[in-house]
Amino acid sequence: MKDISISVQHVYKDFNGEEVLRDVHHDFEAGKIHGIVGNNGSGKTVLFKCICGFLFPSKGKIMVDYEQVGRDMDFPEDMGIIIETPGFLPALTGFKNLQLLASLKRRVGNKEIRETIRRAGLDPDLKKHVAKYSLGMRQRLGIAQAIMEDPSLLVLDEPFNGLDKQGVREMRELIKGLRAKGKTILLASHNAGDIEELCDTVCEMDAGILTEVR
Repeated sequence: MKDISISVQHVYKDFNGEEVLRDVHHDFEAGKIHGIVGNNGSGKTVLFKCICGFLFPSKGKIMVDYEQVGRDMDFPEDMGIIIETPGFLPALTGFKNLQLLASLKRRVGNKEIRETIRRAGLDPDLKKHVAKYSLGMRQRLGIAQAIMEDPSLLVLDEPFNGLDKQGVREMRELIKGLRAKGKTILLASHNAGDIEELCDTVCEMDAGILTEVR
């Protein structure tokens, strides 16, 4: 029997009568990287927001680790997330930003934060404020934020945005390492290379309908 981390069950989502998700029904197996491809506006980000508890389906339900999002819990606790552009306090350093976020759940301390920032390819001692970070540096900090509490589930919406070729290579290796540790990862990317190299399964989202590709 497969261990299912995320089960999306006949989910619909509409905004002011316009259907954005249409009968999305799919199980995502634990310990694998699941790629979702599709054009802008196809519904990928809305699906991710429903899985994370940021939006609720109009119909259907989403189970994460056998608990229903929005009924048994508001947000899945053991989940790291990058959706759209990561938001940070611009007048603080990267380390200070992650320190503040870590203080909410108190699962990790300064040592783990520093190690995570290094894993994402940044210097934890950098005094530069986030306002002066390049897009690629912000993206790396976003990845650090997503993984710093060692969650078992990761939802990554275009995590390689703004990274140069070297950055993409480094972050691909980081994500492969997370899969090797048994993490379940949902990954949306416009880059066919990311999907081809990283993903165990691939689904396509088109006009709110999810279809399994491989």
